[in-house]
Amino acid sequence: MDGFKKRLSESVQLRLSVTLSLAILIVAILAGIFAFVSAFDEAHEMQDATLRQVAVLFDRQHMTLQYPEGQISDSDDDDDDDESRLVIQYLADSSKASGNNDDVTPLPFPTTLADGLSTVTVGGEAFRVLVKTTARGERIAVAQETGARDKDARESAWRSLLPFLILFPVLLLVVGDLVRKLFRPIATLSSEIDQRTEQELHPVDESHLPTEIRPFVVAINRLLERVANTLDTQRRFVADAAHELRSPLTALSLQAERLAAADMSPQAHERLAPLRRGIERGRNLIDQLLTLAKVQSDNSTPISPVSVHDVYRRVLEDLLPLADIKHLDIGVEGTQDIQVLIDETDLMTLIKNLVDNAIRYTPEGGRIDLSVVMDQGAARLQIKDSGPGIVLEERARVFDPFYRSLGTDEAGSGLGLSIVQAIAQRTGARIDLGFTDEVEHRGLSVSVWLRVASKPSL
Repeated sequence: MDGFKKRLSESVQLRLSVTLSLAILIVAILAGIFAFVSAFDEAHEMQDATLRQVAVLFDRQHMTLQYPEGQISDSDDDDDDDESRLVIQYLADSSKASGNNDDVTPLPFPTTLADGLSTVTVGGEAFRVLVKTTARGERIAVAQETGARDKDARESAWRSLLPFLILFPVLLLVVGDLVRKLFRPIATLSSEIDQRTEQELHPVDESHLPTEIRPFVVAINRLLERVANTLDTQRRFVADAAHELRSPLTALSLQAERLAAADMSPQAHERLAPLRRGIERGRNLIDQLLTLAKVQSDNSTPISPVSVHDVYRRVLEDLLPLADIKHLDIGVEGTQDIQVLIDETDLMTLIKNLVDNAIRYTPEGGRIDLSVVMDQGAARLQIKDSGPGIVLEERARVFDPFYRSLGTDEAGSGLGLSIVQAIAQRTGARIDLGFTDEVEHRGLSVSVWLRVASKPSL
């Protein structure tokens, strides 16, 4: 019960449904009571009208009365006939009644009854009696048992409630369905916003929404605009800072190269080597920051069919010198090529960062394999290496900027996988991390699913 009260206080839809249902129930009960009483009274009026019609018919036809001898009924099996039983007698003959009960006629009605309708008790049974003076001056009594009259009236009244009994549950179902449909735009809007990525900050379409919800959506759109402006400012700051740092670092790199060419002692050359490596790491970090700022921008890039094997080949041409330094066995598995729908520069950046990451963390003499296959209607690009892999606890964090796995001495900026994730979110790709060797939990296997542009070619 407490759970229902909590839901009722928190849910506008449930509160509206319950309120409308209670209102319908109260109105239905009041209307049912009114209909029942009205039908009951109307049935009595019709029964009284029947008594009058019988009296008028008796007077017009100048009928005469002859009372049957003996009892009218001698068993309870004739109770059903009481509903249609009418008693007609001369009021003056009431004094000739043989007993004080309603088993034989004439019945002992009071001879002093005035013309009109009245209720008289005979032998413990109530009768509705109409007394009328005929054109011949005779006073007649037309009577009917009130028990039979009430039974008929109740049955007629219950039949009048039948439409309420049918319409009430139907109306509840209609109201419940209507309330759900009225709140459906809110659920649709919530689902639409929830499925957006961090880069999708465009305004929510409010033209198809009800008027009551539009102010809330307008406020959301204003918030999205402010967030977009803030993120755009941050990206511009990162890009501008990287641009400003690129020139001094380039100058430092050139000066370090000139210094290395000068006559220096072995000790000076030994100290210059870490300086040059630090400058190179700084340049790589700036390039990665510029790339991250670019892929996180809101500018939509045109998509076109791109050959996966062609991108693989170009990436390997750029990074093969790094792989040769560590004597890595790197190459493409399979001959099946697939055309995917993505911007070529985005795919090039994505694959290059994944392969560069694999080269950095694969030990000397290791192996890196690139492949592409069809998987449930999509192209599955896979880069597998024989490095240490990434444990399950760190897989959610490795996509954070500047995060680097603990226990590794490999130099890096920690932005490679962040760039990959930004491209995947913007292009609708899906990324999954796993182990190359699931048994030994060794090696990193990165799978990327992309939309297919055409049938795969061999």
